[in-house]
Amino acid sequence: MPDCTKGSNGGPYLSSVQVRRIADYTRIDLPEAKLPQMTTDLNNIIETLQPIRAYDLEGVEPTFHPIAGLSNVMREDQVKPGLDKSVALSIAPHVEDGQYRVPSILGDSGADA
Repeated sequence: MPDCTKGSNGGPYLSSVQVRRIADYTRIDLPEAKLPQMTTDLNNIIETLQPIRAYDLEGVEPTFHPIAGLSNVMREDQVKPGLDKSVALSIAPHVEDGQYRVPSILGDSGADA
């Protein structure tokens, strides 16, 4: 891939100092040895996106969804009978007092399932 790191001012879009700041801000561990390559890579990505600037976007409203005007497409909630408790408990490996019995996750309670 060609080195396309030149911005409109003839210099890179991002300097290594800016890339370091971005990495620090986003808490990305970027070793100093990899900083030059990351700077080049990010500048190449920005250069690749430059043709988008050729589009006339004057008066185009930003959208937050690719299908503008989309409203709630979910159906209304409908109450339906659920699984009978006795059926649900009949498939459980351990039941106690009409409830599922599971191993403790908070420490030893002395009564694991």
